[in-house]
Amino acid sequence: MITGMTLTFYKYQGTGNDFVIMDNRNGHIHLSTAQIHHLCDRRFGIGADGLMLLNTLSGYDFEMKYYNADGNESSMCGNGGRCLTKFAYDMGIHKTTYRFLASDGEHEAELDEKNWIRLKMKDVDTITQHNGDAILDTGSPHYIKTVQDIMKLDVFNEGRSIRNSKDFAEKGINVNFVEQESKNIVVRTYERGVEDETFSCGTGVTAAALVFAHNDKGFNRVDIKTKGGKLAVEFDKINDQQFRNIWLCGPADFVFKGEITI
Repeated sequence: MITGMTLTFYKYQGTGNDFVIMDNRNGHIHLSTAQIHHLCDRRFGIGADGLMLLNTLSGYDFEMKYYNADGNESSMCGNGGRCLTKFAYDMGIHKTTYRFLASDGEHEAELDEKNWIRLKMKDVDTITQHNGDAILDTGSPHYIKTVQDIMKLDVFNEGRSIRNSKDFAEKGINVNFVEQESKNIVVRTYERGVEDETFSCGTGVTAAALVFAHNDKGFNRVDIKTKGGKLAVEFDKINDQQFRNIWLCGPADFVFKGEITI
């Protein structure tokens, strides 16, 4: 991209997980890693957990291109997918059910009666154990650790320690701390790429919900509290390893629109 170009951007958030979004259906926006990192910087740029481009793709309603705050293209972001669906609706792409392509494959999404965005996630076939904790991939890799007094936990240092440990340092992993409250759970997440705690993580709460599924088999719904608000995950549990029809449900809201010259 030529420097000195003025870009129109939109800010959206889903339970405090915030994103810079740009309409790139004409294919004219090409950003470098450094430029994306600058745009996501909370002091020198716009400020966000990540940046997304709404792209055109034949056979789909749109393509989701997602970058972490560090400027690197990332794996799937659940709250990002929900926000981009709401953005697509706000840009005039009105559908009952959306089909779009992301880094981990095809997704469906829809607006429900509460004006929440429901996003279908990839199937899960494996949950592995690691030092008594759980690891699984819900579009991004997640580490699930059960804790007590979660709101007093030093998520930044505890999460960074696990994320940078010898088993995960090379590729990184998102670290989720989970406390059970009756049938619901509370989740706090340290995200790789952001390298900090975020107010919410969609693929993270999805992973936590599967680990904490409370029925033996069949339909499950787990309600989740995060620092940024409430989410829900619905899914069919086949067994302790396999999950199908996984839907991440929650709000996605427009915050503001602006212009920036880079």
